[in-house]
Amino acid sequence: MKATEILMDEHRVIERVLGVLEIAAGRAERGDPVRPGLFLEAADFIMNFADGSHHHKEEGVLFKVMIDAGMPMEGGPIAVMLSEHEQARAYTRSLREAAEHWEQGDDLARKQVAQAATSYAMLLRQHIAKEDRILFPMADQAIPPSKHGQVMIDFANVESDEERAAVYAKYSGLADSLEQEIRRDTRKN
Repeated sequence: MKATEILMDEHRVIERVLGVLEIAAGRAERGDPVRPGLFLEAADFIMNFADGSHHHKEEGVLFKVMIDAGMPMEGGPIAVMLSEHEQARAYTRSLREAAEHWEQGDDLARKQVAQAATSYAMLLRQHIAKEDRILFPMADQAIPPSKHGQVMIDFANVESDEERAAVYAKYSGLADSLEQEIRRDTRKN
């Protein structure tokens, strides 16, 4: 398996939580029942899986190898991806902060939660599409075949296979739980 395939598998899990956020944000915006804690759990997923694990492997390994293989750091696709990672982090901070306020009784924060969740989901959907369709094929072409094994070793240095499996299982389980909750709530409405 190539490093880009691992990252694309992780994208599929992230997209599941994006779907939950989109539905939940719509409900929050309309004033329909939705649990503020759902957004806090989604923020935990984002911070620890999407950013903490997934983006860490991209930034700490893949992008560096691509730069070493001749791709520019400035003014090219890597710079765009890094900028979008930072933008996603800002949306996540806003989401968490607003959801905490809402959970503590500030109903005005409901709209802020909806806005941050919608903005994050929109950004990440576009970001994932760019990586899957453009950046990762570029990486597979730019990185010499003899270096692909080293990329996998470097991934393991960021996160051992056992750690990766545990993180993946934990956050895939959280994605399952969030999807079940949103489906259950959809059937009620």
